Amino acid sequence: MKIAYIGTYPPRQCGIATFTENLCKSIALNLGQERKNQASVIAINDSSSLQEYDYPPEVKYIIRQNYREDYINAAEQINLSNFQACILNHEFGIFGGESGLYILSLTDRLKVPLVVVFHTVLKELSFLQKNIIRKINAAAAKIVVMSHKAVELLTTVYGIAAGKIEVIEHGVPDYLGVSHEAIKKEYNLGDRQVLLTFGFLGRNKGIETVINALPAVVERHPSLLYIVLGATHPNILKYSGEEYRNYLNKLVRDRKLQENVVFLKSFVTEDILFEYLRACDIYITPYNNKEQITSGTLAYAVGAGAAVISTPYWHAEELLAEGRGRLFDFKNSEQLADILNELLDYPERMKALREKAYSYGKQMRWSMIGKQYLALLGRIVEAPPIQKRIQRPIVKMELLPDFSFDHIKRLTDDTGIVQHARYGIPNLKEGYCLDDNARALLMSLMVYSQNRDPFALDCMRIYLSYIQYMQTEEGTFRNFLSFRRDFLDREGSEDSFGRTIWALGYLLYASPNMAYREFGKELFDNSRQHFQRLEHLRGVANTVIGISYYLRCYPGDEALLQVMKELASRLTDAYFRNRADQWEWFESALTYDNAVLPLSLFHAAEVSDDPLFQDVAFKTTAFLEEVTLGKGYLSPIGSYGWYPKDGTRAMFDQQAIEVMGNVQLYFQAYNVTKEQEYLRKMFQSFLWFLGENDLRVPLYDYETGGCCDGLKQDGVNRNQGAESTLAYLISYLTVLKALEYES
Repeated sequence: MKIAYIGTYPPRQCGIATFTENLCKSIALNLGQERKNQASVIAINDSSSLQEYDYPPEVKYIIRQNYREDYINAAEQINLSNFQACILNHEFGIFGGESGLYILSLTDRLKVPLVVVFHTVLKELSFLQKNIIRKINAAAAKIVVMSHKAVELLTTVYGIAAGKIEVIEHGVPDYLGVSHEAIKKEYNLGDRQVLLTFGFLGRNKGIETVINALPAVVERHPSLLYIVLGATHPNILKYSGEEYRNYLNKLVRDRKLQENVVFLKSFVTEDILFEYLRACDIYITPYNNKEQITSGTLAYAVGAGAAVISTPYWHAEELLAEGRGRLFDFKNSEQLADILNELLDYPERMKALREKAYSYGKQMRWSMIGKQYLALLGRIVEAPPIQKRIQRPIVKMELLPDFSFDHIKRLTDDTGIVQHARYGIPNLKEGYCLDDNARALLMSLMVYSQNRDPFALDCMRIYLSYIQYMQTEEGTFRNFLSFRRDFLDREGSEDSFGRTIWALGYLLYASPNMAYREFGKELFDNSRQHFQRLEHLRGVANTVIGISYYLRCYPGDEALLQVMKELASRLTDAYFRNRADQWEWFESALTYDNAVLPLSLFHAAEVSDDPLFQDVAFKTTAFLEEVTLGKGYLSPIGSYGWYPKDGTRAMFDQQAIEVMGNVQLYFQAYNVTKEQEYLRKMFQSFLWFLGENDLRVPLYDYETGGCCDGLKQDGVNRNQGAESTLAYLISYLTVLKALEYES
């Protein structure tokens, strides 16, 4: 049997990685030694680098967590490689997209029978999480969980049929029969009574509960030693450092337990872990949260025959039943101290726990667990094939070029992004402008939110610094700056003001960290006094979008909500002044950046629930669509003459900014309505960049990674300035975001 395994994998330090490796090996052993090489692993990376880990030979493909195209490519690899079955280890946090949404790009395309192992089953979950589980269930032939509580939750909360769920316990190594006393002596612990907690450190682990219990235990058992074995979780380390470990160390000092507590800061191999488990007298899992459906460390402790004490989280209640362990209430240090003293005072009771755990653990050994998985796979493979309906995607990833920062790198220096380029070469004589740096900030935020690209974070700092430099003391913005960093105007246009407010609002909504959010809010707040002074519709529209993002981050700002409604009402008032038979528009002509007007009303409607904003947005979107999308491809209004109400529309020159507006307009219309047809029109609009246009020529330059400045009657404007390239990249990133919502 040829099986594909999907999950994290060693040398990545992760519990699911260890599980995937053990499952792979145990099934291979049950197939027979000569079949071991049939295993193929698709490893999930937490890095954008394919060389981040030195994987063993069984890893045949790598999925970068935040790159959705990798999931699609992995599905194709599996479909084309003659696999008979696929096992997916699922945990929301190891896949890209919100709540691990990107994994659906793989499961929806998979054609081989799929078994999904749920390592987390939540009782309370978001709409998106519930939808993800629903879709995974639809794609899966069987779902495996490791406890009966998980079955109860999947059937009652998620609505999954009980007959589709299989309970297979978490596997444990086939421990050798090394005696407890012998290994304690080997570790020079023969005269100590040893407590152990193992696993990644984090606030939810509850280690402080044990430390607070120890003074009452040490008083009666002064030789007691509590070993906390494990590194801080990498995600916690990245954002909070060793804050929790430092807190625990201080607590140890405050309780005067320096001789009784030791922290071993390392991620140990299974062999070393086994030795510690056999050496300890009592193993403790003091977790703070009841809703933990699976604990690999608890399973290992039972499998090793340790005397286990635990808080009553779901897995512990089930695994430690019938005398296989003892439970104490969450955060109850006094109760824990009493149980510890009892077991240490009466070693025969501790021995009874150890014997019951060890006896039960024999059925959890990986050799047995592998046999159960293999039997399950056999039943699935032998069953009549189920005709799986493969959803034909709206957004066809195979048509998208690889995402490239190359031209942005050429255009960006320490000051900002250069405004123009001659062909693919930056034109330094033209300097910089606020419009482009605001768009560049928006683009870099979108990139970082999707794949955590470090270059995007570096660029973000540059573009935000440019915006700060161009903000006046009064809170307005200059627009143009020479290459020598001389100001070229005293105050920019309302359009550039509005685009900057849009970018700053989005920064607050999608900030990579608190420092950026605080800095962005300071710039945003400096400009608030000017919002109601705006007169031009596009400046108003862009500002409305920026405010809408601000309000998603700070929903309690009623004063700003009223300002947004007032500004949006100016757009609807303009619509009613100018609309006529066969003319559903805000002005007496369709000119430039047209889609931003209905786009802003869709944003305002989403934040305010005002039906008028939504109604006008729908009507004007339909009118713009009739004019520009009626040919089956996008044909934006040309800048050489525009489209007067009673005149003839200009076909050329067509600008990339119009396409970006259409892409964002249809995506936001989808966000409001959830109608898939808007995603189809969004992608149809995007294809203008790739040649689906009036001249049937692409404007995206595959060689430079830039986008040409426009479509002229006689061909393409080959200059590749910041505006057109950013319009392409923002459109591209919007399309990628939309992929998350295809049903």
